[in-house]
Amino acid sequence: MRRAGLILIATVALVSPASAEVTVRYATPREVSDFYFRSASERDALYRELAGTLRRMGEQLPPGRSLKVELSDVRPAGRFNPVYDSTRPRMLNGATPPSLKLRYALSERGRTIARGEETVTDLNYLENISARTSLSSFPYERELIRDWFRDRILRGRPPLR
Repeated sequence: MRRAGLILIATVALVSPASAEVTVRYATPREVSDFYFRSASERDALYRELAGTLRRMGEQLPPGRSLKVELSDVRPAGRFNPVYDSTRPRMLNGATPPSLKLRYALSERGRTIARGEETVTDLNYLENISARTSLSSFPYERELIRDWFRDRILRGRPPLR
């Protein structure tokens, strides 16, 4: 009886599709610009937020698919005025949208089915109601990466040229 149970477990493990996986790497810039971040820890917090968002979104991938993303240049919405001290808030306007440069590869059971390198931005970010009403950190950047994931990875839409 025990042997039959082990055989059943081994068979199910072999037949079950592999679960979806999202791997995120980021190449942080060497310098922290006063326009974009107050500190390196704030910059790193944004990268961690985006990586966590991508991993949570990855739960929607079909079993057997995996996504590798490299974030190389992330610029948050708005800018700081470096003339003022670090307690000033980030100033948001239509000329300072969030943007991020990324490279990705989507695979299914070890075979690459999509790959690319893009700079993603949302010029209408101030009109995003869910981001505007969010109380969390980096809501515009989080919505930007969610929209990218839905369009490019889940729906397979090509980038706009």
